[in-house]
Amino acid sequence: MQAKWVPELRDYAPSVLIVPVGTKLDFLELYDMESIMSETSFPTQPKWRKVAFGGMQPGFDDNHTDESFLEDMIMNANVVKRDLLKVILDSVSISQYICTVCLVVLVWTYTLKSPLNENSLLVLNVSLLGLGFFTLLLTADMLSFNLLLSYVLKISFFITGLYMLSPIYHTLTRSISSDSIWALTVSLLIIHLFLHNYSGSIVKAPGTLENPTLTSNISLNASIVASLLIASRLPSRLHVFAIVLFSLQVFLFAPLVTYCVKKYSFRLHLCFSFGLMVLTLVLIYQLHTLLFLLLLAVLIFVDLVCPYWLLQLQEYKFEINGPWDEAKLCFAITE
Repeated sequence: MQAKWVPELRDYAPSVLIVPVGTKLDFLELYDMESIMSETSFPTQPKWRKVAFGGMQPGFDDNHTDESFLEDMIMNANVVKRDLLKVILDSVSISQYICTVCLVVLVWTYTLKSPLNENSLLVLNVSLLGLGFFTLLLTADMLSFNLLLSYVLKISFFITGLYMLSPIYHTLTRSISSDSIWALTVSLLIIHLFLHNYSGSIVKAPGTLENPTLTSNISLNASIVASLLIASRLPSRLHVFAIVLFSLQVFLFAPLVTYCVKKYSFRLHLCFSFGLMVLTLVLIYQLHTLLFLLLLAVLIFVDLVCPYWLLQLQEYKFEINGPWDEAKLCFAITE
């Protein structure tokens, strides 16, 4: 017997075959014997594993996958199935604020046409301010006496500064034509409605930690500029002060009051919203029939058509999750 070395045929280490001297073996026989010895003598190839880091696995390409790669795939795990009635009730907040802006525009219109004088506007401002503070006292959870006193002082400084700046606002757009003022005011109100935060208020309720977003700030600034443009077309400085104060009370503090009412009682929020809608529709109907039909169509579209569309589009929502997703924190990081 004599050992004969067989050259390497595969990627692993060479093997040693023991054959009698003088035996002639062709290449296929050598290959078969080599295969048998390699299967019995050497361990099997390691199984491929899913690893995020650690480099390439020996014996596999970097982009190799097997049948277990998609075992942990989850489809539509976070998709929320919505109820039509709940979506309709949630959309009432949007309709409520649209009616609020329409009421502001009605006050602007009646002031420009002179049915509302400066004394009536001042009485309206005092009434709205007192009603707003009374509502906050009843509905806000963390509203203490010190916090209320702080609000009163800030509003006092705000009203004083507004009264001192009213002569400037009165002559602010004297060189601009009225047609440009009306077009710019309508555009700013549309931007205000489009970017408004309907889930809260830029003036945060007591105890709220969230900061206002960029879009809500842009929305508020658009409403303020629109108010100043309208005020610059009024006849007296007291008119300017009264109409700007009224507009800022509505655009700044009305969302805060409605947010506190909604948080306190959702049923009370619905009653207040439907009453506000009816009041707005009645006042606009007295002003112009076409505007009444337009507002009614907008409210129907927001409260009925849009929720139905949302539920229909949910059928086409497709979401894939798996172990390849980014890690998400399970706690909130606050400064």
